[in-house]
Amino acid sequence: MSELTAFDNRIDALIAALSPQRRKALATEIAKRLRKHQQQRIKRQVTPEGQPFTPRQDQILRSKKGRLKREMFSKLRTAKYMKAKGSNNDAVVEFTSRVKRMAEVHQYGLRDRPNVWAKEAPYPSRPLLGLDAEDLKIVEDELLKCISSGST
Repeated sequence: MSELTAFDNRIDALIAALSPQRRKALATEIAKRLRKHQQQRIKRQVTPEGQPFTPRQDQILRSKKGRLKREMFSKLRTAKYMKAKGSNNDAVVEFTSRVKRMAEVHQYGLRDRPNVWAKEAPYPSRPLLGLDAEDLKIVEDELLKCISSGST
């Protein structure tokens, strides 16, 4: 048993005492802040553990001279594809259905076809979503801000 169990139970009781509307607003705010942090981390091309992403494979066939490639996941991290939702019980950051499959392939390092005519290729694991110490700090800050404001 952790010495913080009593503290956790007290926090749970304070959150449960909030009105459903306030809990939903709290969860939505937490989800938005977590999404922003996840977007920044994806832009830096770093996993939640702090390791850099495995670089792209070189495209030997049909590569054009002087062609600059975009950084990985530049469109994927936009708010159009990365949604933040909050409800009474949880805060969720997820990818929309259109890009969810591609994100799962990179998150877990699965096999997929880069295009319709290509053979299946293995993709290295590049975790896009995950919690790190900074994310937990964001959640704590939002909880403390909500509880200290005193509005239930």
